[in-house]
Amino acid sequence: MTRSILTNALLATLFASPVIHAEEITLQHDGLTLNANLAISDDSSLQDGAVLITHGTLAHNGMDIITTLQELLADEGYNSLAINLSLGQSDRHGMYDCTVPHTHKHSDAVNEIGAWVDWLKSKGSDNIVLMAHSRGGNQTAMFSDQLSDPTVKAQILIAPQTWSAAEAAAGYEKRYQQPLQPLLAEAQTLADKDEERWLEKTGFIYCADSKVTPDSFLSYYTPNERQDTPTLLQSATLPTLVFYGSEDDVVPDLAEKMALVSNDNVTTIGIEGSDHFFLDLYADEVIEGTLEFLETL
Repeated sequence: MTRSILTNALLATLFASPVIHAEEITLQHDGLTLNANLAISDDSSLQDGAVLITHGTLAHNGMDIITTLQELLADEGYNSLAINLSLGQSDRHGMYDCTVPHTHKHSDAVNEIGAWVDWLKSKGSDNIVLMAHSRGGNQTAMFSDQLSDPTVKAQILIAPQTWSAAEAAAGYEKRYQQPLQPLLAEAQTLADKDEERWLEKTGFIYCADSKVTPDSFLSYYTPNERQDTPTLLQSATLPTLVFYGSEDDVVPDLAEKMALVSNDNVTTIGIEGSDHFFLDLYADEVIEGTLEFLETL
């Protein structure tokens, strides 16, 4: 091939826009309508497999990190399904509105991820990779921890949630200027009465002055080591790739905790300079590491 022909071929590759077929998909689950964005790469179908992407805390599938991942995966010929967790709402879009009473539980995501895996399988996918960001990473690890499904080949967790009882209590008191333990006790008392009661004007996750069911509050704040992703990954049997950013101030202890994970099924990659959201060129590094990892499966 002559140099001019080679140059033209390279330019065509660099500047050609991949053809992506995207559409919103809905699914009925536990009385709610779930929705997700399905992106199919050109000349592909779900029978070629898919990456199932889950977002982080109170977030949604239209966030920059999620849409960028879908675009970059399509560039590489990978189909993807980016889901919106319902958080107790039917056909939810966008960030969670803090004025809406909270009835959702941290563990709800596990069943919803499972429902979308089943949907992909119903469409012929027998090569599914899980990908998730932040809290979604922990929820995905919870899902895979109880999984025995050969169609799910691997999981890729991007800045997954870490947790400790001491840090959770300290973080809550710093944010809301009140201790966590009395609220946990109140929530447990209300839950034990099995009545339709609420915690009113309560600090909850990122939402101040929230209306929250006791069960919802307990789900997110009761001490539970399974909400610490590195702890879960100590026993992971699914091939797992974890990314952390050196400048991440949301899960700043992730690199330290992952260094303590002794499991041949788990690989960790640090991305120097990235914060919690891996934007711009850092997302390219995530995809580069992902492709290298997938080639080893």
